[in-house]
Amino acid sequence: MHKMIKLGGSLITDKLVEQSFRADVMSRIAHEIAAALPSLTQPLIIGHGSGSFGHFAAKRHDTIHGVQSAEQWRGFAEVAFVASQLNNLVAQQLWREGVPVMRFQSSVALTSNDGVPQDMPLDNIRQALKNGLVPLVYGDVGFDTTRGGTIISTESLFTYLAESLEVSEIFLVGEVAGVLDDNGVVIPLITPETFGQAQGVIKGSRGTDVTGGMLTKVTDMVALVQSRPGMTIHILDGLTEGVLQNALMDKPTLKTTIRAS
Repeated sequence: MHKMIKLGGSLITDKLVEQSFRADVMSRIAHEIAAALPSLTQPLIIGHGSGSFGHFAAKRHDTIHGVQSAEQWRGFAEVAFVASQLNNLVAQQLWREGVPVMRFQSSVALTSNDGVPQDMPLDNIRQALKNGLVPLVYGDVGFDTTRGGTIISTESLFTYLAESLEVSEIFLVGEVAGVLDDNGVVIPLITPETFGQAQGVIKGSRGTDVTGGMLTKVTDMVALVQSRPGMTIHILDGLTEGVLQNALMDKPTLKTTIRAS
């Protein structure tokens, strides 16, 4: 079994300002992951969104809706370039804290159909996990059999990996303490049965997000636990010190948990 951490683009970048990396936030997050790593009994996969790097470029070129013309293909390559720049910055911070990450660029190997990942060889990721490395993936462009090219969000990629690998827990780390109710109080548990009630209080993303924001993320994760009933997903705050480390180490902390029942 494996654990997966997804660092939101709005957490590690300022999504209101193009290509603005929050180095201080990422440094602390990397420190918390490194501190928790020795106590983990399951291999770890880390992913992150593209934030103000990929989303600004993708919106300019409308990449998510398809890539056909020469200009659109040039835009497709631009999105891939800036997304990889952010990935390099994230990897640097993790390495500085001693987390042995290995970067995996999904656009090199993954193909999708109408935005849904269909095929990606995973033997190298499995080998990395087997040998104590931490695969690092990220939101990226993707070659698509219907659209030509598109955007593959980290959630879509995580869903594909979770359906192909044995994953017990996913930690979605963002700017908020969890999914909030009408009074601003964190909803501690969401199941497929209670999701309809929660939908009305989930707010949209702050800043530019071509992949849909919080509602899309929660919808995807509810669908995932329905298809993988043994999986648990947590939505938690990465801006508050210690929250991620405590969650990884199974210590009590404020968060929203999504599970099948």
